[in-house]
Amino acid sequence: MSPEGDHSQFLLPLDQPIVSLEVTSAFTQLSAKEKLYAHYLSKACWTGGLVTLLQTSPESGPVFVLLHKLFSAQHPSEIKLLATAHNFTDSEILALFIYAAGIFTNAGNFKGFGDTKFIPGIEPDRFEKLLKLSPIWSDLQSLWYCFNLKERLYDLRQGHTCLGYPPEGCTTYFSANCTVEDNARVLSWLKKHNLELYNTRCFKNILPGDSVEYEIRLASEEIGDVQYDVDGKFKYKLVKGDYSPLMKILSTDLEKALSYANQTEVFMLQSYIRSFRIGSINEHKQGSRLWIQNKSPAIETYIGFIETYRDPAGVRGEFEGFVSVVNRPMSEKFSNLVENAERFLSLLPWPKDFEKDTFLRPDFTSLDVLTFAGSGIPAGINIPNYDDIRQSEGFKNVALGNVIPASYQYSKTPFLSVADIELLKEWRVRAFELQVGLHELLGHGSGKLFFKAADGSKNFPLNLLDPLTGSAINSWYQSGDTFDACFGTISSAYEECRAEAVGLFLSLESSVLEIFGYKDQDADNIRYINWLSLIWAGAGRALEMWEPGRGWLQAHSQARYVLTKILMQVGVVKITQPSVNDLLITLDRDAILGPGRNAISHFLLQLQVYKSTGDIQAANKLFGGLSEVEGPWLTWRSIILAHKQPRNMLIQPNTELVNDNVTLKNYKPHVEDMITSWVERFTEPEPLYSALIELARADLHHFYKY
Repeated sequence: MSPEGDHSQFLLPLDQPIVSLEVTSAFTQLSAKEKLYAHYLSKACWTGGLVTLLQTSPESGPVFVLLHKLFSAQHPSEIKLLATAHNFTDSEILALFIYAAGIFTNAGNFKGFGDTKFIPGIEPDRFEKLLKLSPIWSDLQSLWYCFNLKERLYDLRQGHTCLGYPPEGCTTYFSANCTVEDNARVLSWLKKHNLELYNTRCFKNILPGDSVEYEIRLASEEIGDVQYDVDGKFKYKLVKGDYSPLMKILSTDLEKALSYANQTEVFMLQSYIRSFRIGSINEHKQGSRLWIQNKSPAIETYIGFIETYRDPAGVRGEFEGFVSVVNRPMSEKFSNLVENAERFLSLLPWPKDFEKDTFLRPDFTSLDVLTFAGSGIPAGINIPNYDDIRQSEGFKNVALGNVIPASYQYSKTPFLSVADIELLKEWRVRAFELQVGLHELLGHGSGKLFFKAADGSKNFPLNLLDPLTGSAINSWYQSGDTFDACFGTISSAYEECRAEAVGLFLSLESSVLEIFGYKDQDADNIRYINWLSLIWAGAGRALEMWEPGRGWLQAHSQARYVLTKILMQVGVVKITQPSVNDLLITLDRDAILGPGRNAISHFLLQLQVYKSTGDIQAANKLFGGLSEVEGPWLTWRSIILAHKQPRNMLIQPNTELVNDNVTLKNYKPHVEDMITSWVERFTEPEPLYSALIELARADLHHFYKY
């Protein structure tokens, strides 16, 4: 299958921008003990991050191993010399390097942002011929042929180009014969047994007599049956041992960090280790509670099955782990935001009964990322995602400070006036730091969920009125419900939209801006650019993450598109088409504090009421309707795609241990250095190779036989 012509949208560009994460200044401030702690945590994160390959696609694990082995045997520069001598063009060689970098940084052959497949930019036969030049071809060919990579890496048939439910998409969270109805049955069964799905996958087996067995796997080192139930023709089998070989190595890596942790961190890591060994979400929850209690550590880390963006059902977690160093000057600003949080929460447009009874002040720090393993690196995180902990025990906010400026390197901003572009260049990074702070702390950290417990008690007043209708509320969550499970496929985008809207709304408050050091004209500029940045993302880039017949591919993009439409409805934002191939996005600066504020205020109230009461029907009608891509947007999308820019690939450093001393190794922002960083990341890769191949081979029939 040729990667040319119509397939160009599935190629990573040869001029792919690559930037380095800067963490040297923060790392050098650590003590020797802290550096050792960070080193062993990083090893654990990188090991755990390999699980993400297996959660992405059936071929992601094998192609990772193939490429890692290829570049471990020969440095990219050596491969380039050898390939050139055999008449490979510079473009073909670079296409291979870019593809390898894409596999490594996205944890597989689907983009971490957008969930769309990317294929090699070199012809299949030429790719194979280049591999045959390697001195380890005899080792590589078993992977190439056994997993049929020559076909699967280039497969762009319907259902193989994006993540999602089969047959429209593909996923490894389910076997290929699972449907939406199958997922609903499994959700109901797990809820009945008070089990959560973050660390699970589901495989459907058709038994003799047409009975159906759902094999629900818990990620764990231990292997064995846990529970077996029969409900008519449906059987439910809960088993331990998913990703077992990797979970074993991960747990061992985490144990090595214990000697360098404080007492709270020791208990925290021990809970994580037990969770990974026995498959217990409750143990991971206990580790998360201890993580919340560990205030302002020099090294901040979190690891496990966390974000639910890529599960088609929106409830199972993708593995990620991060290690980062506190940026103290920016953290001081965030701490001041926390100190004033109750005052700012009272400004939000919902009645106090819709806010948590007590705001559990979180630790909020700005961090410089040392290690982030998973399918991509966000700018900020609000975790843990467990509803019961967030509502009653607390959470932490982290802003990943060195990610923000790295993300904007080399970026262009089409569709804006010259004046707006100049303002954006000057204020964009600072505005995004503000938005991340408000989004994470007061966005994700706000709002109450109404529950009716199994004993009939409620956590809200019996006569509580719905502020949208004036009538008594008539819906709520039942015992065992979670927001993710109830809101399903829209849960991630809906919550991101709510958090983004909180950021827009509160960035209008002078008292908020003063915490970040902005007054007078600076405050007016930061306010304007904060709104303009989000609107530009919603109008000028979001539709890159939407496709006809498939819908939205990314939660944040969908959220920003919805907010843009809200502001267009009241005339605060306008989009015109000055020429056939261009758009102009304008934000009425004078209207932000009037119609803009009012529109966001009312929309936020709707989002929160529906979330608090678990009213999925109303939420779907509102949010689903605004998410529709229709009318002029269909025309504008082709213009947006014509101006599409690749996302930056971020090179992360490695830690090296020599004679009990940990040093930091940085890499130049070049594709060959990107590959080298991944080769040097795993000093003993063979057990990891074996684990990935064993696991990929064992599950292959679940994804391809139907």
